Amino acid sequence: MSNLYGDYSQKIDYVFKVVLIGDSAVGKTQLLARFSRNEFSFDSKATIGVEFQTKTLIIDNKTIKSQIWDTAGQERYRAVTSAYYRGAVGAMLVYDMTKRQSFDHMVRWLEELRGHADQSIVVMLIGNKSDLASLRAVPMEDAEEFAQRENLFFMETSALESTNVETCFLTILTEIYRIHAKKSLSANDDDNGGSGLLKGSRIIVPNQEIDNGGKKGCCFSS
Repeated sequence: MSNLYGDYSQKIDYVFKVVLIGDSAVGKTQLLARFSRNEFSFDSKATIGVEFQTKTLIIDNKTIKSQIWDTAGQERYRAVTSAYYRGAVGAMLVYDMTKRQSFDHMVRWLEELRGHADQSIVVMLIGNKSDLASLRAVPMEDAEEFAQRENLFFMETSALESTNVETCFLTILTEIYRIHAKKSLSANDDDNGGSGLLKGSRIIVPNQEIDNGGKKGCCFSS
């Protein structure tokens, strides 16, 4: 674990803002609580307005501070969108795999995201509540097809059982890091006459492996 999560006294190399998007009650706040504090609350209340949590981790010997923003899914809070998306380099589109409507709304959420966020934003589709497999209302094939069509990462999670929660956050943060590191390297190349060499990056996930290198359109499930 010491290889993955940073010492808070270390110099921060990157700060990445990631936003959680989706209908109310799909489990966005629970995913955030599980990742940031390893907590789950059975009496969690609906988020009002916007809140965020931070977590520091190490990727490729760089100290990354992640800011994960959570917002209410209710229509009456949609006025916060412009400020909410500003500066975001990653987004997680979360639906409840037991509620078909929450998945059908992903089209609208993605459209809103792309209307406000930077074009290079990294996006992951998340089907939450995989622990309720007997109540599944969204076939995995439907989600895979949507993710492939829209060029998204895809994963199924359970905030309750902590299934794939850490993996999904690490996957998106690592991809964001790779994009920014490549941009920095490219800028250095321009300064040095294009003599730089590309370097791969590696992450360490405790007790888990990220299949297929976290490729877009691929699926991770329990």
